[in-house]
Amino acid sequence: MATARQPGLHVVQIRYFGEEPAHPDRDPVERYRASGAYETLGKAVVVEPAFPEDRRVAEPTDNLGLLGGEIADAVAAGRSVGKPVLVVGGNCASVPGVVGGLQEAHGPGARIGLVWLDAHGDFNTPRTTLSGMLGGMPVAVSAGLAYPRWRQWSKQAAPLPTDRILMVDVRNLDPAEEQLIRATDVVIAAPAAGFPGEDLQQAVQRLAEECDLIYLHVDSDILDERYVPNHMTKEPNGPSMEQVLAAIDTVMATGKVATFAVVAVWAGGEGGDTGVESGLALLRGGLASWRCHGSVGAA
Repeated sequence: MATARQPGLHVVQIRYFGEEPAHPDRDPVERYRASGAYETLGKAVVVEPAFPEDRRVAEPTDNLGLLGGEIADAVAAGRSVGKPVLVVGGNCASVPGVVGGLQEAHGPGARIGLVWLDAHGDFNTPRTTLSGMLGGMPVAVSAGLAYPRWRQWSKQAAPLPTDRILMVDVRNLDPAEEQLIRATDVVIAAPAAGFPGEDLQQAVQRLAEECDLIYLHVDSDILDERYVPNHMTKEPNGPSMEQVLAAIDTVMATGKVATFAVVAVWAGGEGGDTGVESGLALLRGGLASWRCHGSVGAA
């Protein structure tokens, strides 16, 4: 049953890197909160999922599912009262939990679209990966192509259909990963003119027409490496801040964004201040665009 929409923003702060607690020196969320950016959409409620340590096991993907379940509950708490949900902190491993929270709030049959702004596809499986890095697999997990317990324990009951996944940029794909993407209905769009991929405006419009709500996910490494010099997976030849903010605005303009995530921003190491300032710019710009265009209400 739909609940009357409540004003303000619901913020889910993730203080984990994968399944492990993030080191305080690397965690940007305190600087986010102190910046006042959360108040762009009115009074913000901030929640922090906590890993259930008494349930920790040896298998890392199961632990990612356990944390994903906590993330799902935190996302669902905001969406169930019709609030826009901002997800910050952590890395891309949170994706199944965020999708799980949207399914908790709107039902497993809700037509959820994922717009993925990232230098990487994170669409690897154990059979395609070159590195074995679990952070390179969460979109494939959400699509039902790998580690079903990770998805199910994240409370994502239904896999995300690949025709509801729009990737933007993904300029560095493993060869077998790219082959897998091309074998599905995933669409790859250009972040701006001059980059490879389909026209972003057209691709976003098609997705919006097929979805009830959109989850807009931004990994800061979509930016050219000069903006995120301390990022563990930084990539050269990427779009500028202005181009990424314009891409975010294109998605926000659909009026269907229910959840906006800015992840993989690290405060530590050489260039950490630059990385956090870039994260704040993505956050402020995205929230201002969200305020301008509005978000989808509770289903």
